[in-house]
Amino acid sequence: MTRTGLRPSFLLLALTLTLGLVRANAAEAEIDFPGQSTALEDAMTLADRHEGAAVFRVSGTSMLPFFGDGAILVMKPIPPERLRPGMVVVYRNRLGETVAHRLINESREGWVVRGYNNDRADSTRVDEKNLRGVVYAILHPRNLDSDQDSDRAREALAAVPVALAAPAR
Repeated sequence: MTRTGLRPSFLLLALTLTLGLVRANAAEAEIDFPGQSTALEDAMTLADRHEGAAVFRVSGTSMLPFFGDGAILVMKPIPPERLRPGMVVVYRNRLGETVAHRLINESREGWVVRGYNNDRADSTRVDEKNLRGVVYAILHPRNLDSDQDSDRAREALAAVPVALAAPAR
């Protein structure tokens, strides 16, 4: 029994049913994703609230269904000792590319990372030298072609650094 007098198994069942109803309603509802410029503006506002945070636009599909081409990420710095398996980090690989992939496990050489859809881990290990930060927020804007202000959005996005969600290299 808990302090509420309900059994933990009942609480778990109630939470599961509630989440199931929320998911069912969300699946039936039409979701109106923000345009690129709105998403970018929101990401910049969020990044401004955290010292050292940065905004990236995604290129690639290795992290689908979580994020892919066109998604906007907000990354904030994190001390390496706070990293845990499953976190999605932004780091610089041995080729100098900025990559957003998931931490798999820690090794002597650093953290092993891999894109969600990749069949093998990245060749670069993440350590305190190449870690940029952890993905704090993901925004999924609709396609630029549907934006009313697509010229302005394209111009603004061109200035945003790219984080690859690509095959392992």
